[in-house]
Amino acid sequence: MLLLDASVWIDSATPGNRWHEASQTLIRKPPEPVGAIDLTFYEVANVIGARERRPDLAQTVSRILRRRCSDRILTLDDYLFEATLEVASEYGLTAYDAAYVAAARRYGWQLISTDIRDLVSAGLAVTPDAAVYP
Repeated sequence: MLLLDASVWIDSATPGNRWHEASQTLIRKPPEPVGAIDLTFYEVANVIGARERRPDLAQTVSRILRRRCSDRILTLDDYLFEATLEVASEYGLTAYDAAYVAAARRYGWQLISTDIRDLVSAGLAVTPDAAVYP
């Protein structure tokens, strides 16, 4: 199971981006099932809808996310909250990034991200092209 963080969903909707093609491939034809956490919807809404002022595109990406992940969208519970705080403290991450790491660890899912600085370089995630072409 692959856990796609918001950066993958956002990059899939951003032509010309370094990770655009690999992110789109990963979403359209994943090598294995994909999942998400509920936070992903808010991050997509924030970046695409609010910052880029493209609410229609944010809604489209969110619909695709919901359809692709269906019953594999994780919601916050006490365990995930505590694990998120532990990961954030251990790696000096934001709670947002740590939530993805905590969820991936909890379920044994591979975290996919384009956050090179905080997640990929720390060995906490792999990039979309690594997941598409293992």
